[in-house]
Amino acid sequence: MLAAQRSIPSGRLRLAVPNTYGRLGVMPLLIPFCQNHPEVELNLTFSDRFIDLFDEGIDVAVRIGGSPDVPASLGCRQMGRERMVFCAAPDYLAREGRPASESELLQHRAIVYERVDGSTKPWLFTTADGHPHWRSVPHRMALGDVDAQVQALCGGLGVAQMPSWLVREPLARGELEIILPGQQPDGLALTLVWPRRKQLLPKVDALLTALEGLQIR
Repeated sequence: MLAAQRSIPSGRLRLAVPNTYGRLGVMPLLIPFCQNHPEVELNLTFSDRFIDLFDEGIDVAVRIGGSPDVPASLGCRQMGRERMVFCAAPDYLAREGRPASESELLQHRAIVYERVDGSTKPWLFTTADGHPHWRSVPHRMALGDVDAQVQALCGGLGVAQMPSWLVREPLARGELEIILPGQQPDGLALTLVWPRRKQLLPKVDALLTALEGLQIR
């Protein structure tokens, strides 16, 4: 009986996730996980900063981007890469025209992401021979929040390059449309990381199994 009890996921479990992807991509998997494992006490940290699992006592972290190299003390599971798409609202395209090439796209009103250091994230293109290249673009708006970017796009303020997971719902509702469908390069990698010494804990093993359903494209 005691051995069986020890195999049941239970106790406090600390998970760290990125802000927006945590809400859109991770939470839908955590709800049934918590329903299926009522003995687990889940602590969920939302943050886009780099989190040191050992310093902050994190059991599992979901990461987008960052170094592909992890220390031997961490387990790591690659979950795929983002698909980047250019998109705009239908009324913007009706008003300003639909770009048919990279050069035409660069003439449009760009909505770009602003990093914490004040620099802006360039757009990623794929050359004819399949090689990626980054290009800084003149912009109308620079926003330091991806949710605000989506709002500005849906409001018809310009065009932007976004991860497909972030604009999946506005695309499905017809609030946004993909432009230049031939330009959909891979973006940042999605990974799960955890301290190897915790991997055999039932609660950690159960969470890693639940997170196998994560999708990033």
